Amino acid sequence: MSTAPPTSTGSSKLDAVKQVASANTPEKLSGLALYSRFALAGAVCCSVTHGALTPVDVVKTRIQLDPVSYNTGMIGGFRKVIATEGTGALFTGFGPTAAGYFLQGAFKFGGYELFKQQCINYLGYETASNNRTAVYLASSALAEFFADIALCPLEATRIRLVSEPTFATGLVSGFGKIAKNEGLGAFYSGFGPILFKQVPYTMAKFVVYEKVAEAIYKRVDKSRTSSRQQTLINLGSGLIAGFAAALVSQPADTMLSKINKTKGLPGEGTTSRLIKIAKELGLRGSYTGIGARLFMVGTLTAGQFAIYGDIKKLLGATGGVEIAKT
Repeated sequence: MSTAPPTSTGSSKLDAVKQVASANTPEKLSGLALYSRFALAGAVCCSVTHGALTPVDVVKTRIQLDPVSYNTGMIGGFRKVIATEGTGALFTGFGPTAAGYFLQGAFKFGGYELFKQQCINYLGYETASNNRTAVYLASSALAEFFADIALCPLEATRIRLVSEPTFATGLVSGFGKIAKNEGLGAFYSGFGPILFKQVPYTMAKFVVYEKVAEAIYKRVDKSRTSSRQQTLINLGSGLIAGFAAALVSQPADTMLSKINKTKGLPGEGTTSRLIKIAKELGLRGSYTGIGARLFMVGTLTAGQFAIYGDIKKLLGATGGVEIAKT
């Protein structure tokens, strides 16, 4: 007498229904298949948002580097750039911006999901959930460190192109000119400031986003929200996270613009240059251009989380473990 398989319900009709339901249920991804999708979604969302906001970044950088000439705020800065250099100048540095943040986004979002999962594996789900703020902070800091290694050379090229419009004609020529004239080390002269800027920025960005989204989903049943509603929640959470991240990282962002504007004096190290710039700026000077940056970072962070969430769903990247208590 044959025995029913362990997964059998004992009824052939019920087994048939179960098999159909199983076939129609999307398989959850894991491992490389999952995290490569997280990385791709992160790469696209960062490249698209940063690339689209290149004009704002150009004006923000000009205000930071030349506050005497650009002293009429963001709108006045736009008008001045267009009047003196033409509309095309607003897209200076678009190439390194799009390429750099494509790489950075892959490491940042993919790395964040990976390190978050590793924390869960190491601590156990309950401990990780009870200490989720620490998990968010540690995961985002580690992810950003590796992301900045990829971003730094392209960010140095972008800032040089924006601060010196006649320096080169674009990404390839600018990158090559810096490498030839100043050596490969010049690409990482701003690595310290970019870490000081991006690591606190990313930590604030992810932890505030996670906390705001968690607070919303405590009041709204996530399982009953539509895709459109989830996108709107991602936008709102991302906007608040962007404002927080901009305020935390503004001083380092100003220093980064300053240190990449020109090469240092003979024998002058990066640390001594940073100390010199910090003294020259002061606290008030370090927040030069904060209005433009709040607008820029708030907008792009909201866009990033909305696009990231939508692309994850499109790619079927639904296998991540959530530790938020909702």
